[in-house]
Amino acid sequence: MFTIKHAAEQVGVSVSTLRAWERRYGVGTARRTESGYRLYDDEAVRALSLMQSLVRAGWSVRAAAEETHRRTTVTPAPSPAPSPVRATMGDSGADDSALVGVAASYDADGLAKVLDERFGTASFETVVDGWLLPALRQLGVAWESGRVTVAGEHLVAHGVVRRLSAAYDAAGDNQTAPRVVVGLPPGSRHELGLLSFATAARRAGLSTTYLGADVPVADWAEAVASRSAACAVLAVPTAADADAVADTVAAIEARSPDVLIGVGGSAQDLAPRRCLRLGHAIGPAAALLAHKLTRP
Repeated sequence: MFTIKHAAEQVGVSVSTLRAWERRYGVGTARRTESGYRLYDDEAVRALSLMQSLVRAGWSVRAAAEETHRRTTVTPAPSPAPSPVRATMGDSGADDSALVGVAASYDADGLAKVLDERFGTASFETVVDGWLLPALRQLGVAWESGRVTVAGEHLVAHGVVRRLSAAYDAAGDNQTAPRVVVGLPPGSRHELGLLSFATAARRAGLSTTYLGADVPVADWAEAVASRSAACAVLAVPTAADADAVADTVAAIEARSPDVLIGVGGSAQDLAPRRCLRLGHAIGPAAALLAHKLTRP
């Protein structure tokens, strides 16, 4: 438990700001002793630290408070309701040809417009699960059939990476939360689903380090150990990635035996049995991991 002075020091704001955030927005509610003194538990300090990171990132105080409440009240949804579109932390299908159209015409401005429209309609997680990843899968099918060139597919992929990277940065990093290292095993380059997950994990209140694609096994073990990570998350997008994931898991466990290892992706069932399966939807996967790492 923290006194208000200690909590303010941990968060990096003044005591009066802490009082104002609690009184006006209900963030970081303190417990009262019999003498009337405020005491803050770890969960309250995490919420306050998250709000402070959002404010520093440019959010208005009210918007930061609303986002803090959203992230800190997330509950896991291991069995989401059926949907006409099933997105995964890797690949799936969807009946949406917008990305195929902009790829076929090399229309970078059109891509920006499509992404603006889609991400302006709902939450990040809803758009990623309900539209983006399924639409990317359809783009892959179009490339395989010859309807889209490699250049067109790359144009879309790089545009989506830029959009996801901006969302990842905007989510901020809650430095007081458990650290999660996220990346792909050596030889694997299907990173759009995993970058989406890393962003959703930050939005769920976790602290993330995103390593990207094609990370060597030894570098994985070093990154997890040097960051004192509580968890490592890899994707298994295809069956061909399973052996590299198994090698990576073994190296991480040899160096950091207490680290939780989570896996996503279409072929996640092929990962070592001891790994935590995160499921096939980005939003519920991030919520599940946040619940696993932050609840007693």
